[in-house]
Amino acid sequence: MGLLITIIVLAICFDFINGFHDSANSIATVVSTKVLKPFVAVVWAAFFNFVAFFAAEYLLGFNIANTVQKVVEAESVTLPIIIAGLTAAIIWSLITWWKGIPSSSSHTLIGGLVGAAVCCKGFMAIHWSTVGVICAFIFVAPMLGFIAGNIITILLYWICRKVKPYKMDTWSKRLQLVSSACLSTAHGLNDSQKEIGVIACALAAFGAQYGFEGLPHFLQPDTITHAADAAHNFTGAPAWIPVACITAIAIGTMSGGWKIIKTMGNKIAKISPYEGLCSQAAGAITLFITQNLGVPVSTTHVISGSIMGVGSVKRLSAVRWGVSKELITAWIITIPISAVIGACVYGVLTLVGCC
Repeated sequence: MGLLITIIVLAICFDFINGFHDSANSIATVVSTKVLKPFVAVVWAAFFNFVAFFAAEYLLGFNIANTVQKVVEAESVTLPIIIAGLTAAIIWSLITWWKGIPSSSSHTLIGGLVGAAVCCKGFMAIHWSTVGVICAFIFVAPMLGFIAGNIITILLYWICRKVKPYKMDTWSKRLQLVSSACLSTAHGLNDSQKEIGVIACALAAFGAQYGFEGLPHFLQPDTITHAADAAHNFTGAPAWIPVACITAIAIGTMSGGWKIIKTMGNKIAKISPYEGLCSQAAGAITLFITQNLGVPVSTTHVISGSIMGVGSVKRLSAVRWGVSKELITAWIITIPISAVIGACVYGVLTLVGCC
């Protein structure tokens, strides 16, 4: 039971780190355009992170949680693999946060799980078609954000072509509150589900090895009876798990991520309130689409792509492509590096007798 408790604690800690690491995604533009002060912005984002639970529970479902559970083949899932994967994800997320690199917490987790599973069970332990889709969206997600940013910016320019600039700025600042709220909700909806899926997998693996009889009531699964079910039904996690994961993200968001905010809000492209509105709307729409598809994507990738798309409408030179290339490089190396860290952590756990 100790390993299972460790996994739940690590997952909730990772959600907290995810919150302050990725809070910049939903508030960078609203801060850089001076619509909200930084502290007010993070409280605003944290509140709508928590709203995401109700959106998932009553409207949109937990599609992403179900997909994450398929990364490692059900029969190959073990508690040490999950511990190693989560630990690797935490390590790389803290490194990139410290360096101010807006990398993907989502892909960090996927990479950590893949590396640990391959180290333990070999390449056949991975559901490669699922991993392939997730990897493809490293490029697809920012492209969707880029296209959406372009379309929304051009459309609103045309609609507001006769509106005086100062009025457009005023209305854009007000509407940015709405777009930021939608983006924060989409962020909470997207990112918290990954850890919900991981915990459901851990419960299934525990049950397959030890049975559920000895678990305390608060850890009893709702429906899962054997490990294979975890690939199809997140409801193996008790009802309080989704609430805990989303709450951890909300609290993490309130801790802020100021280094990354500077990169996201200022270094990719200098944006006005109007452009901030367009980039946030594009990011939110893209994230809601990928949630419906059940594809875990990076909110960092999506909002970066939307900022590039909005900036490029003005002129291509408005986007600082040098910074963008550095971001893309960081995105590409995230899964491989996390996989190596995950394998190393699993090796250490084996040496100390935890596996």
